[in-house]
Amino acid sequence: MGFSTAIQAAVFSRLKNYSPLTAIIKAVYDDVPQPADSGKLATFPYVVIGDDSIVEWDTDTELGADATVTIHIWSRAKGRKEVKAITDVIYNALHRYDIIVTGYSLVGVDWVSAQSFLDADGITRHGIAVFRITIEG
Repeated sequence: MGFSTAIQAAVFSRLKNYSPLTAIIKAVYDDVPQPADSGKLATFPYVVIGDDSIVEWDTDTELGADATVTIHIWSRAKGRKEVKAITDVIYNALHRYDIIVTGYSLVGVDWVSAQSFLDADGITRHGIAVFRITIEG
């Protein structure tokens, strides 16, 4: 399994199985259901594991990578309270937690930033949480 796939699987597993998060959201996705595909819309609030970037830092003797992983929070609740509460729970789930990255050793997971804003549709609240994940293998 490559760096990117292993990190994606580790983050997805952690969020999907973190009960404080699953108690306040409807689902964790890496591909949000669309009516054209399944006939169903995703139910708010939900979380999407979004874009990532991977930078390798191999040495002569070790393989390694730094990943920046973006997690999107989507809500239709009034105000930003729900988005921010979910962001806080995601922080607790990932920041400095020893996620299991199959095939690699975890160096660390660190929170980088978070933001929230009103989406372009005028009704959906959108939060973004960014984490840095460093692995070696």
